[in-house]
Amino acid sequence: MRFEVKGAFRCGEKWMKFVKVVEAKNERFAIEKTLSLIGSNHKVKRNLIKINGVKEIE
Repeated sequence: MRFEVKGAFRCGEKWMKFVKVVEAKNERFAIEKTLSLIGSNHKVKRNLIKINGVKEIE
């Protein structure tokens, strides 16, 4: 299944919004994968990433 994850992460003094489409078997794994991707690509710790919504897309 594919999920669209929306949220924001801290970049310096600003919050940058993001929308990620990830492949996962449920919402929990989609959130985990998004946290992992944002953290590794932007060097942001998990406590500086806010998830605003997750929805399944077809």
